[in-house]
Amino acid sequence: MRPTRMAKTVMISPSTLRNYEAKGLIPPAERSANGYRMYTDLHAAYLECIQAMAPSFGMAVTTEVLHDLRHDKPYDALWTVRKMEVALYEEKVKLEQIVEDIRQLTNENNSPSTMQRFAIHEVSEMTKIPKSTIRYWEQAGYVKADRDPENRYRYYSRAHLVKIRLIHVLQNSVYSEDTVKIKQSFAATEDTDLQGIMNLTEHIRSYLEECIQTQMCGISSLWKLIQLLKTPN
Repeated sequence: MRPTRMAKTVMISPSTLRNYEAKGLIPPAERSANGYRMYTDLHAAYLECIQAMAPSFGMAVTTEVLHDLRHDKPYDALWTVRKMEVALYEEKVKLEQIVEDIRQLTNENNSPSTMQRFAIHEVSEMTKIPKSTIRYWEQAGYVKADRDPENRYRYYSRAHLVKIRLIHVLQNSVYSEDTVKIKQSFAATEDTDLQGIMNLTEHIRSYLEECIQTQMCGISSLWKLIQLLKTPN
């Protein structure tokens, strides 16, 4: 196929097609007798793989995987994908623990433990999240620390902690309209509103379930490409 037809077939622009080729994501185009670029079914398989993987794994990982294939390293590509699958599962496990902690906090109601206050360095140590990241989330409006009336130092409640941990579940997510909407929901939910924070967990659960489906689609397309590359010319 000529570039314009190939681009139209996979619903991308000719400039995107040229960009993928320039970055080594697809094999170099063959050339016709008069010097025009010509693309084959193999190029189409690469392009379909990019389109299937990018939404769930992001372009950085997709680029790494396709570079591995271009250098005849299919197992490196598969291990990279498996690492991302494991990371998604770990986020799901974190989410389930946060849900349990919210329930426990709700049941404790106004017990002394719920009134505990923590400095930002304590929150960072407990959550393993850098202080700079917590401050950035505050600037973005996702969480708002209380302030000591005398020294204006930040301090956080246990409700703050679960919200901060919940935001962290999305830390490595692929940018999308869904993640933008969820983060906007964080900003709209009061830090002490445990029911509101619990509702956020359901949105994130739905998002993670969608992620695992799109990952499976991407992996299926990758596997088809790997099998095609094994086929003798």
